[in-house]
Amino acid sequence: MPKIISKKYLSEKVVQLEIEAPRIAKKRKAGHFVIVRIGSNGERIPLTISQANTSNGAITLVVQVVGVTSYKLSKLETGDEVTDIVGPLGNATHISRAGTVLCAGGGVGIAPLLPIVEAMYKAGNRVVSVLAARDKELLILEKEISAFSDEVFVMTDDGSYGQKGLVTDGMEMVIAKEKIDQAIVIGPAIMMKYASMLTHKYNIPTLASLNTIMVDGTGMCGACRVSVGGRTKFVCVDGPEFNARDVDFDELLMRLGSYKNEEAGAYKKLLI
Repeated sequence: MPKIISKKYLSEKVVQLEIEAPRIAKKRKAGHFVIVRIGSNGERIPLTISQANTSNGAITLVVQVVGVTSYKLSKLETGDEVTDIVGPLGNATHISRAGTVLCAGGGVGIAPLLPIVEAMYKAGNRVVSVLAARDKELLILEKEISAFSDEVFVMTDDGSYGQKGLVTDGMEMVIAKEKIDQAIVIGPAIMMKYASMLTHKYNIPTLASLNTIMVDGTGMCGACRVSVGGRTKFVCVDGPEFNARDVDFDELLMRLGSYKNEEAGAYKKLLI
């Protein structure tokens, strides 16, 4: 079974795990994800591959504790084993030399943004990144993003770090300064909705990653159905990235809340 090589807390409820997975590390590209299972009867959860190291055959996953499985995963320590990891899954991000690329990440969405920022930068693009969090303590991976960005702007809700404001405030500030040829937004669905509305106003082609709605990861369960351009798509096999202006974010937000009460109840029961 895959063994955890290292563990690091990025914030109180966000943990970074480096896990042995040499075959996945070798084939992984920006945008790919894996399905992780803890315990023989555990549920399957999708996690985007944040980084991959072919020299030691490891992949890096960033886990936000929100429910039962993410809690169990966060409690594993260096040397512990993960029951199953399947991947790489999904369609890789289309990487090309577009010009100036605006990459916007909110909260734990910065983790799946990282490999895209890196790939866009290495493809010869000018990369401007806007990172957002509620406060300084919840901001993650700023140093890693900065290594592959020409400029980085940090926004916090309370102004405790960077500039006070939302991710859209930072994005509009960048758009006002220079011509943006492409944008990529990853974060909470409500953030991606308003970010895509902003880029649509300026006619900027934009990708949004909808990985948070996935469950099974193979297209079998149908839980990740989403309307894109008026047609039903499955995020895990057709995505996880889509043209943002075509995504029905209101439907996505409604469906993300479908099992919120059951998930909260299961998590509460685990902690009792």
